[in-house]
Amino acid sequence: MNIGIVCYPTYGGSGVVATELGKALALRGHKVHFITYKQPARLDFFTENTFYHEVYVSNYPLFDFPPYETALISHLVDVVKFEKLDILHVHYAIPHASAAIMARQILATEGIHIPVITTLHGTDITLVGKDPSFEPVVRYSINQSDGVTSVSESLRQDTFTHIKVSRDIKVIPNFIDFTRFSKQDRGHFKKAIAPNDEKLIVHTSNFRKVKRIDDAVKVFAEIVKVMPAKLLLIGDGPERSNIEKLCRELHLCNNITFLGKQNQVEEILSVCDLFLMPSETESFGLAALEAMACELPVISSNAGGIPELNVSGETGYLCEVGDVKTMAEKAIYILSDEDRLLQFKAAALARAKQFDINEIVPVYEAYYKEVLEKCNQPAL
Repeated sequence: MNIGIVCYPTYGGSGVVATELGKALALRGHKVHFITYKQPARLDFFTENTFYHEVYVSNYPLFDFPPYETALISHLVDVVKFEKLDILHVHYAIPHASAAIMARQILATEGIHIPVITTLHGTDITLVGKDPSFEPVVRYSINQSDGVTSVSESLRQDTFTHIKVSRDIKVIPNFIDFTRFSKQDRGHFKKAIAPNDEKLIVHTSNFRKVKRIDDAVKVFAEIVKVMPAKLLLIGDGPERSNIEKLCRELHLCNNITFLGKQNQVEEILSVCDLFLMPSETESFGLAALEAMACELPVISSNAGGIPELNVSGETGYLCEVGDVKTMAEKAIYILSDEDRLLQFKAAALARAKQFDINEIVPVYEAYYKEVLEKCNQPAL
């Protein structure tokens, strides 16, 4: 099958999932064409059956803002025609779904029919999609797609509630590539970070308010009162300066390390003991899945799609959003007994294996075929 994938090329969840999916499809013999404005962060330069098509936006003085969506539409038309794509799989509703729908309409005037599948990832529905400036376009793009998937049942329900779409949505959860995210012996690395065998707590995000990183710091402040521990903060974003200020106010600077954005996040996760995800909402919780694949129990909020991943009392604990006290108590409970910690770690890994990429990618393949058959386009 000749597949076009449109995504954001950044470290965000939608871009990571789209890139890993494309790479996995390529390994299964499909030709995969990534169409975006920059080389995706997780895309290797030399991967068999993968191709990268850069969308270039001309910077004319007439435009106050570069017309990326228009450039993307034109590029999609060109790639579909020249590469003879069988299907377009776009990740994130705006602007990718709307651009793909317009490209499909242009191609139809030339007798070319290209099915469009849209995958919803979270804020394209829960944040952008609810904005009156975008909601009509989001709703139209979803309704006009030939197939729509969401990464969790929670997000599926949010789409029906907030966007009021009138079509079916198939839930296909996020996944993990265990060749990348696996527990490895990096004892020397852990010794450098925690020379006195401190417990290592970790959080990773894009440092936006919705991630409630201040809650993670406050939870850690309670943990460190009971046992030697260190907190590793992976990522960067608009809240970083506020979190740094909070660390100083709580006199925790010697116990907290800001690691910034990391390409090989699994190298850090694999030496840690516990993952914190106190988010106000998460469509799925991909960062938590990555941590669980490295045998980390998860203390998280009971929000969005997280309960579909984190099993309270087995792989970690679910707590109410903002309930720092309970989160800290559950974290201390897990960390204070080594046998109990090992039990939670084993359960986290076992749960993560249910989202193995080799289990999820065939679901996408079957859905592609279903959509192609519905559109009377035989799969190649």
